[in-house]
Amino acid sequence: MLLFARARHTLQGMKLPEPNVKKAPSRRRSPALKAVAKHSKPRKGAGAANPFPFPLDRVDAAQAAPTATPQQARALDMAAGLRLEARGLFWSGWRLTHISEHLKIPRTTLYGWHKADGWDEAAPTQRVEGTIEARLIKLINKEKKTGEDCREIDLLGRQIERLARIHKYEKSGRESDLNPNIDARNAGPKKKPTKNFLSPEDVQKLKEAFLASLYDYQHVWWDNIGERVRQILKSRQIGATWYFAREALIDALETGRNQIFLSASRSQAYVFRHYITAFVKEVTGVTLTGDPITLANGATLYFLGTNSKTAQSYHGNLYFDEYFWTNNFTELNNVASGMSSHKKWHLTYFSTPSSIQHQAHALWDGSHMQDRNIKIDISHAALADGARGADGIWRHIVTVEDAERGGCDLFDIAELKRTKAEDVFNNLYMCHFIDDALAVFPLSVLQRCMVDSWDAWRKDFKAFAQRPFGHKRVWAGYDPSLNGDKAALVVLAPPEKPGGKFRILYKQQLHGVDFEVQAATIKKVCDSYNVEKMTIDNNGMGYGVYELVKKFFPAVRGIRYTPESKTMLVLKAQAVMRAGRLEFDAGDKDLAAAFMAVKREMTASGRSVTYTAGRSSETGHGDLAWATMHALSHEPLEEGTGLATTQTKSFFEVSE
Repeated sequence: MLLFARARHTLQGMKLPEPNVKKAPSRRRSPALKAVAKHSKPRKGAGAANPFPFPLDRVDAAQAAPTATPQQARALDMAAGLRLEARGLFWSGWRLTHISEHLKIPRTTLYGWHKADGWDEAAPTQRVEGTIEARLIKLINKEKKTGEDCREIDLLGRQIERLARIHKYEKSGRESDLNPNIDARNAGPKKKPTKNFLSPEDVQKLKEAFLASLYDYQHVWWDNIGERVRQILKSRQIGATWYFAREALIDALETGRNQIFLSASRSQAYVFRHYITAFVKEVTGVTLTGDPITLANGATLYFLGTNSKTAQSYHGNLYFDEYFWTNNFTELNNVASGMSSHKKWHLTYFSTPSSIQHQAHALWDGSHMQDRNIKIDISHAALADGARGADGIWRHIVTVEDAERGGCDLFDIAELKRTKAEDVFNNLYMCHFIDDALAVFPLSVLQRCMVDSWDAWRKDFKAFAQRPFGHKRVWAGYDPSLNGDKAALVVLAPPEKPGGKFRILYKQQLHGVDFEVQAATIKKVCDSYNVEKMTIDNNGMGYGVYELVKKFFPAVRGIRYTPESKTMLVLKAQAVMRAGRLEFDAGDKDLAAAFMAVKREMTASGRSVTYTAGRSSETGHGDLAWATMHALSHEPLEEGTGLATTQTKSFFEVSE
């Protein structure tokens, strides 16, 4: 500041020398530029121009700045107008040379405007905006406007609005910014798309994909879809549930008839739903929703458990899954078959064999009609190709060997025969029934334990939750893998009060894994459930799993198998079942099969009785049954019999 003050004091009387610049040759200029130059000269008597950014002699900048005369103002306006006009001509495609000649403006001046205003860099919308702006201002400034002028002003105003929408679209990318009608259209009530709609083309594609995927024996089922009643006795894992889910879907789409899937439990019935929705999604991309599923043509697909109270409210084609494993079949069938009383409906029963003593066996062999002298040949030779019996029921037997002849190459039958006992192989794959009249755990006793867990346990058990049973206590039993057999883990809920019911909440089988994986699996279950007690068979190879589990669950208890200990385990399980104190999901037929596989045998010495189970890929060596019995062993043998006292302890505590 001191430097600038001294400069002002020094320059007050100082006369600035005239700049020694040669006069530029005169060039022809437009009248507007001449007027600007004329009126821009310093007035007579006025001091020299101030070369500093501050006023001299302490005069305010506003006072020192020269005031433009009216003539100067008009001249500046004219020059600005020429600049806009020149820009407009340039954007119209004129060259600078031609603009210079037309407007009588030096080309160097035009070039300066061209660079300063970025005429070349302007986007198309900017060029249009500039042209509209110039024209609109010109029209607005007219004192007397014609009707044509007013219409043009209105038109140009609408174009400005359109350009504003374009600029907004450039930032957002939303189409509605270009066309406001889109938002208005979307704001109104929309017509909902038809739920579960499949076009005729979709139906045709589904049917073609369905028929192209069938084995020969499944084509036999399709060819006999018109039979009023069908009964199919089948081997395990030949795709019956998969097939009938698709068959029912195609029938519903083509005829509009309802389809009813009845299984031992609702969780098992939902396997049909999964097959149907996955098939439709894969072929057509349509996602079927709802429970039940109602198609656009009005057909409804119901998925039910074997609860006679809910099975009597519907009508349609009935598919009865694994009917040889359901409880109270006669009562349930009387109710369920009523859903298909009309002649337009058909009934389909299909299942793997269970016990000759099962109530459904009478329907299979025709003895359910005791008042009629009907004899039906139910041998494999008679029914291998399917046949209608004297009672009007079409029957079909499909063994694993039949399936292989029909194109199913998923089995290694020689391996199955080599690794399984003959009676086990015949039951699982050759459609032979078991006579369990003298069984340790007969099917009739196991059926009393079967419940529809989705309904019976819905208050406190959520199978798919992170902690399915919350923080309630559970007991666990584990039967480790021996010699390549399956290992099994069972989690059951103990009774809430003495003498109450046990519930098998969770089961898992492992095959061909080492000790570390088995222990890690148990650890994962302990993280999901509040495990209070656990028992593991620590014989032989089971000792390795026992030691690993003991590191994270020190309270684990080991059992060493002897004829006496096995007898105690079986007696406890029999007592619990006969008292009606055990429950498991009716769809867990592998659990029932594991108990049915347990047999009474004499020891090698012939001095005592022991219990064993035939080995198979389905039941293991009865591993699920033994794992369940391990968990049950935590309760005293007398509990539930009326003989228990406060001093009663688990019958294995002495061997811990």
